[in-house]
Amino acid sequence: MTIDHKIILNEVKDYLFITLGLLLYTIAFTVFLMPYQIVAGGVTGLSAIIYYATGFHIENTYIIINGILLLVALKILGFRFLMKTIFAILMLYFMLKFAQDILPKQENGLPIKLMGEGQDFMSMVIGCVITGLALATVFMNNGSTGGTDIIAASVNKYHPNVTLGNVLIAADFCIIGSCMFFPQFGTYIERGHKVMFGFCVMAMENFTLDYIMNARRQSVQFLIFTRKWQEIANAIGTETHHGVTILDGHGWYTGKEVKVLCILARKNESINMFRLIKMIDPQAFVSQSAVIGVYGEGFEEMKVRIKEKKTETDKESQKKIEG
Repeated sequence: MTIDHKIILNEVKDYLFITLGLLLYTIAFTVFLMPYQIVAGGVTGLSAIIYYATGFHIENTYIIINGILLLVALKILGFRFLMKTIFAILMLYFMLKFAQDILPKQENGLPIKLMGEGQDFMSMVIGCVITGLALATVFMNNGSTGGTDIIAASVNKYHPNVTLGNVLIAADFCIIGSCMFFPQFGTYIERGHKVMFGFCVMAMENFTLDYIMNARRQSVQFLIFTRKWQEIANAIGTETHHGVTILDGHGWYTGKEVKVLCILARKNESINMFRLIKMIDPQAFVSQSAVIGVYGEGFEEMKVRIKEKKTETDKESQKKIEG
């Protein structure tokens, strides 16, 4: 298979999983959150708040706000960067519209309460777990649902010290807090109730999202003490395509020199790693430990910006400007 074919297959896979994630998000939002008028963050949450207060359809508000944000962001981020975002926005628009058309309605026009009356909290929990899973599926396949993600990416481009997470949290707080300004939600106590539910949604959704994203990226470190260190090192290098670092050790009890193999791998590769070691040397002593992060080739990229060093010419120019 050529490199071009691999690139095309990876792109197709990304779009398929992004679509799956959006489908899960639509089901969770329209079946578990909408019927109970549970508010959430992001443009979808803002669209829902407007719908609960005015009756203006969610999908229409969603596409209008995202359309405006895309026009602004196209100049900042570029069309190539936003291709999958545009795809996700359009797909979610049609999915939300279709889901609301086919679901049975209550008297107030909202979808029926699948969990029954008085099950707001339980419906919120189920809905947040599914939306968190859905967003993780989209993000892990290089996608984005648009909305506040576009704002965060645009701000981060010009202000690298402002993290994406901080921008998203600030935007979600403003969106959820806006419930207090809609008299249609009832008294201040009732509005406060919606705001508190909204903050719970934000916390649970982000917790689920982070848990899934981190579980996928979690890495482990193996320290292997064995007499057959050469055979195990060769097997790991050829079978798992991982690098092996050989450390020199000295046994305190035996007084003998020993070789220790050090390997970094993904957590989901642990079973294969143990199986490989046991096949070669069942008597091997193996230590496995979780690591906070592994950065470099084959693992995560170090996403930090390096400050450019000023040359002598730049310093002289700066002095002239200041002088």
